[in-house]
Amino acid sequence: MLYAGAFILSMVIVVLLIPPLGRLALKIDFVDKPRANEERKLHKKPIPLTASYAIFIGFFITYLLFSGEYTWQTGALFLGGLLLLIIGTIDDWFKTKGKDFPAMPKMMVQISAAVIAFFAGIRFSGFYNPFSEEYISLPIWLQFTLTILWIFGVTTVINFSDGMDGLAGGLSAISGMTLFIVALTMGQGNSAMLAIVLVGVTIGYLKFNKPPARVFMGDAGATFLGYILAVIALDGAFKQATVLSILIPILALGVPIFDNLFVVFKRFLDGKAIYQADASQAHYRLLRAGLSHKQVVAVLCLVSLCLCLSSIILMLVQM
Repeated sequence: MLYAGAFILSMVIVVLLIPPLGRLALKIDFVDKPRANEERKLHKKPIPLTASYAIFIGFFITYLLFSGEYTWQTGALFLGGLLLLIIGTIDDWFKTKGKDFPAMPKMMVQISAAVIAFFAGIRFSGFYNPFSEEYISLPIWLQFTLTILWIFGVTTVINFSDGMDGLAGGLSAISGMTLFIVALTMGQGNSAMLAIVLVGVTIGYLKFNKPPARVFMGDAGATFLGYILAVIALDGAFKQATVLSILIPILALGVPIFDNLFVVFKRFLDGKAIYQADASQAHYRLLRAGLSHKQVVAVLCLVSLCLCLSSIILMLVQM
């Protein structure tokens, strides 16, 4: 009942906040405008970019009310999320003016948010040897490197996946529900609460973002969701992991991870900057192949669901 209440409250807060925030965005011209001859701009009219604030507020109000976790880790999570919200808002504001915000400041803030989480104790510290059942604790420098790479990587891939109505929100909801089931099965109450609250805010957002979208979350919202998903995995699925069960959170986030690894590799081969936006993600390729907008979202969400079910089966096999 506790988790059901958290899910409902987080969803309701987002549903109630998005409309007034959307009206405010239209008044101050904080909207994503369609551009002629721009393949990545699929919408036909200006769309408010303010859903990120509803997601952020709904997430933390619900989490604090239902978890009672007023700890340094919670403060670090809030601070890291706030930094991403701020830099994402600046990036989104530049986009409303038809400009691109430099990649380096965004990268530095995303890394800073990951560092804050690491020093708050949210980290990948080691794994169990499947043969000896001995816990192998990694050296601190390797813990730091792997943790930063994981948080930064997941934050980035969710942001890169936010190129089509309903896609990033749908993938985040499916991944969040998978991590909730994993955390609940493993008896990790705090991770389960983080995950179900994230599912609640994404479902509330999808009410307005399903095709055709009436609101966007922009970089501010997408990077925040990616950050929280990465933290949930570190705080839950990666804890007390064996070599094989490390695959569980990777499969749970499989679609954005594998798709964007392909994108990064392709941009590298083409001599492009990794952060240079283009239309090489799977959803754009499927559109060019002839699928409709709704069909693309359905296909990618179905693939994500299959990968997530695989991760749950892998967890059950490990138990």
